[in-house]
Amino acid sequence: MLSEDLRLDHRIIYGIVGAGSKILDLGCGNGELMYLLAREKNARVQGIELDEAAIYECVKKGLSVIHGNIEEGLREYPNGSFDDVILNQSIQQVKKVDEVFEQALRIGRRIIVGFPNFAHFGARSMLFFRGRSPVTKSLPYRWNDTPNVRFLSITDFRQFCAERGLKILSAHYINEGKEVRYWPNLLAKDALFVISKN
Repeated sequence: MLSEDLRLDHRIIYGIVGAGSKILDLGCGNGELMYLLAREKNARVQGIELDEAAIYECVKKGLSVIHGNIEEGLREYPNGSFDDVILNQSIQQVKKVDEVFEQALRIGRRIIVGFPNFAHFGARSMLFFRGRSPVTKSLPYRWNDTPNVRFLSITDFRQFCAERGLKILSAHYINEGKEVRYWPNLLAKDALFVISKN
């Protein structure tokens, strides 16, 4: 039974991942999602994380995690090593996006990608009316301390997939713990896509 206070993006990913799947979580943080998938879905999970404090949290949960940069750590895995490669709330921090996607789709059947939507109306209005870089719940950092190096919207990501011939298997749009059904590029604070090779 899933906890009522489980984050919606984790709940959606839980519904996407098959029982007993092999999962690689890139930028796994403290391992909360991996632990859920291992415990409830009997998934064989592994993570890659750069932050040492987060790695200690993963180890406390009994999770397998590698200390490393996701842009450089994927080449060592053989083709087809995983069912799903997860990039939840980490793609906006990646410099070599094309390379990460290429490697992730080489080693995994699908990629589950979640990111903050920089075109959400709250971010737009902060920039337009206040003339300041957006700081919101989904974008909690100021311009000078943000780990984000990419500022993408839902429309940007769809175009990225189309230009590279990537197939969008499903898309979910989130705002304040609820799914958004209309005008997601304007109304959704976060997006979650499942993609594969075409």
